[in-house]
Amino acid sequence: MITDSLPLIKPRRLEPGQILGVVAPAYTIDEDDRIEAGIETVESLGFRAKPGSHLFRRHGYFAGTDQERASDLNAMFADPAVAGIVCLRGGYGASRMLPYLDFDLIRRNPKPLVGYSDITTLLNPIQRLTGLVTFHGPIAAQTYTPYTLAQFRRVLQSPEAPILLAEPPPFEARPGRVERQNRMSTLVTGAARGRLVGGNLTLLAHLAGTPYAPDYAGAILFLEDVKESIYRIDRMLTQLWLAGSLQQVAGIVFGKFTEIPPTTSPFQFSLDQVLAERSQAVGVPAVRGLMIGHVDDQATLPIGCEVELDADARTLTLLEQAVS
Repeated sequence: MITDSLPLIKPRRLEPGQILGVVAPAYTIDEDDRIEAGIETVESLGFRAKPGSHLFRRHGYFAGTDQERASDLNAMFADPAVAGIVCLRGGYGASRMLPYLDFDLIRRNPKPLVGYSDITTLLNPIQRLTGLVTFHGPIAAQTYTPYTLAQFRRVLQSPEAPILLAEPPPFEARPGRVERQNRMSTLVTGAARGRLVGGNLTLLAHLAGTPYAPDYAGAILFLEDVKESIYRIDRMLTQLWLAGSLQQVAGIVFGKFTEIPPTTSPFQFSLDQVLAERSQAVGVPAVRGLMIGHVDDQATLPIGCEVELDADARTLTLLEQAVS
């Protein structure tokens, strides 16, 4: 398995009318009509959709066996008619496919792969082991808000650089009305540049200590999660710290941590306290609140590309086009 840094490979930009493969690397969806709705969502974006051979397959809570799901992804990369690949959903299970992926095949046939949540365990290993830029972005089984669609298109279809990534949507302040939902905060001041890596915190902790973990050295790390208690977020950040991963990064971007379960304990840290404590321990610029995560308005982030984090301005800037 290749572990040294590889030259960056940028896939071709997506264009209307092209074929996008739809695969389910993790959980299945229980009703066929909901899978069909995901296919129709891709078509509503102006593309033609090609379902994976096992997209409607069910094996326990997975969309097929590990080998079947991996074969779908390998086949989409191998098919010259397929311009890009969108994952149906996340959940759990993508990491079980990793031993069955053909990384040499993927390197020889670069194309955009888009997804988030559990798909973190594909995006980062593929980027590290092939050099291919991958995309942390929306899945097929969701509604694309105007913000989500605009972010998708400006990164994958009409690329420009430099551009801001994951900035909050416009908000019109007026007397008695201030932004409450999409607030940002600086946890550690400063600015830094580096390659973009990251995704779901649970899954990055899951990859720690494996050959599939991202290369954190000098990177700008972005993190998000959903339905995780604060102590679990603390524990997973501590795991990355104990593994030496956090100490390697040049900066940290915290996205949204949504649907945090309530607690009845009288002894509790706030999420701000946990994120600030871990950021300050490694002493790199850190910001919280960008539009990354399990949220309706969702950014598309190119893993592997050069970015600049300005924690004082609370901005993340893409310095190069992510597609050719």
